[in-house]
Amino acid sequence: MTKNTLDQKERKQLSADLWIIGIAAFLALGGVMIAMQNGMNDFAKDTNYPIVLRVLIIGLCCQFAISGLGISIVCLIRKQSFRSFGLCTKNLIPALPLSLLCCVPEFLYNLAHGLVHGWCPFRGVGTTAEALTSAFPSNVLALSLTAVFWGFFEGFNYAVIQDKISRLFPSKYRFWDWGAFFCAVMCILIHGAVGLTPDALLQMATVFILIYGMLIVRKETGNAWGCVLIFFVCWNAI
Repeated sequence: MTKNTLDQKERKQLSADLWIIGIAAFLALGGVMIAMQNGMNDFAKDTNYPIVLRVLIIGLCCQFAISGLGISIVCLIRKQSFRSFGLCTKNLIPALPLSLLCCVPEFLYNLAHGLVHGWCPFRGVGTTAEALTSAFPSNVLALSLTAVFWGFFEGFNYAVIQDKISRLFPSKYRFWDWGAFFCAVMCILIHGAVGLTPDALLQMATVFILIYGMLIVRKETGNAWGCVLIFFVCWNAI
């Protein structure tokens, strides 16, 4: 049985950390919605601006603001390194394939619905196609920025949030984790994978398994690179 041995100060710090992450993401999400109504999509496709500049601005102001800003602020305030949340070499070998196994249900769902059209990392990001056809070094720079914002921070964000919630609300069961549960539900809601039809419920289940599963792997192995890997090779890639 897991006991909550946190003192009052630690509990307040964890609560404050989660509030910072949540407020930063909420404000960024609101800003993105406003930006989309005011021509952000047009800017993303405007070839009068260099592709690297467009990816940088959109990545920073949208994806990083939602997924990376909050956790970066918290890590700076608490003087915590990303390594402390599992970006290490410990148990790297089992963490990567076990995390990828969590993608199988979602992949099979997409395959059955004719939604698999080949494989390309970040193909779901609007600027990737142009980046791939751009000249060197613009293509490398644009794709590298895409990998940082839509790959690294989107995946690692879940690991940090899960860690904070799990420490604040520990579970006595090995494979039940409140942090992983919250992150899985949050992902479903943010990405709009919500519905009451049998097909929609099945899709929700596959997304839940993917996010919850990868975070349980992170919890069991102490390694968060699997969370990052999923957003490179599965999410937005098929």
